[in-house]
Amino acid sequence: MPYQFTPQGEALLDEVKQFMDDHIYPNEAEFEAEAEELRHAGDPPLLEKLKAAARERGLWNMFLPHLTPDSPGTKLSNLDYAPISEQLGKVTFASEVLNCSAPDTGNMEILNGYGSERVKREWLAPLLEGEIRSAFSMTEPDVASSDATNIDLRIERVGNEYVLNGKKWFSSGAMRPRCKVLIAMGKTDPKASRHLQQSMIVVPKDAPGLSIGRQPHVFGYDHGGGHPEVVYENVRVPADHLLGEEGGGFAISQARLGPGRIHHCMRVIGVAERALELMIDRALQRSTFGTLVAQKGLIQDWIAESRIEIDMAREYVLRTAHLMDTVGNKAAATEISGIKVAIPNMALKVIDRAIQTHGAAGVTQFTPLAGMYASVRTLRIADGPDEVHKMTIARREIMRRDPSFRMNPALKGAAPEAEPQPFARP
Repeated sequence: MPYQFTPQGEALLDEVKQFMDDHIYPNEAEFEAEAEELRHAGDPPLLEKLKAAARERGLWNMFLPHLTPDSPGTKLSNLDYAPISEQLGKVTFASEVLNCSAPDTGNMEILNGYGSERVKREWLAPLLEGEIRSAFSMTEPDVASSDATNIDLRIERVGNEYVLNGKKWFSSGAMRPRCKVLIAMGKTDPKASRHLQQSMIVVPKDAPGLSIGRQPHVFGYDHGGGHPEVVYENVRVPADHLLGEEGGGFAISQARLGPGRIHHCMRVIGVAERALELMIDRALQRSTFGTLVAQKGLIQDWIAESRIEIDMAREYVLRTAHLMDTVGNKAAATEISGIKVAIPNMALKVIDRAIQTHGAAGVTQFTPLAGMYASVRTLRIADGPDEVHKMTIARREIMRRDPSFRMNPALKGAAPEAEPQPFARP
């Protein structure tokens, strides 16, 4: 095995598994019932009780280092954190209980890396404490946001402030009362080179001029905090709320998405594991044509295929996490794109088999399967659609063989579109 978990990582994984057994699984039905009753009115009361239990065990902000001697958080490598993400992915609310849920994880990472002292004090500190939630405001309804250079929201400097005008959507979780801040990406200099036009800025949710527009559902689900349009009309934000430097937004977005994709993929492997467990349990409980469903050759084939596919996918993600830790995100860019394509597609096959095994119940709210399918299917678009990741993988592979290759013939003689990756895979 080319990688090895640290004793600290293995110990924390055991503690997380025990916490899931003690606090998450036994409270799953009650939590979902509370969430359904409250909808957008607030968080389930059970959430705070479970978060207190997690903090008492030291299972808090495990994706971040200690920023100060008193701040919560446990520094783990991408490799050590990956199997923990898998466990948290098995139940929808488990990540939030440990303050390790998206989009807060990625937002906290870039606030820590690029935020001013004021931003860290006013927004990062309460996020670390789990007192508030955040949203990431990047995708736009009127342009193809899979190409981030298309982003159209304007961020203009006026004195000691920046003024934002434009429209976003799929700012997931922005409708939750606990969501108090957004990170918005827009153009500060449309005349700069394509990858230096964009900047990121922190925007308080209660800033004058910020409003909520349409509220799209995902396969009929709104996921509690929704995925709403956010309309920016002359929204004024202090200049020190800019993250990094003007023109650095594209680079920050790439830095944010690397670890985030690992977390997403490992959570999705947890979803696939849960779907397989549900499929087997159902097959052991139902009989058709004189035998248990579990005794049918077809079902056994589905179970075997699912086990093989999940284990192969896990190894792919763990290897990618190891590369990120050892050679860096840039050198592991092909693998990061690869897992983003492979893992959701694998999980969708497993979930679909589980739905089919459950029959009509599989497409209802009485099992987690329909919600799992909707969420995982969305990931084939979120954080970059499959087609874009495949395009970038193919470009890197071709350029290893021919560094002069251009995807667009019109760029002949221009600077290369991407550098060949320095890490040579076997």
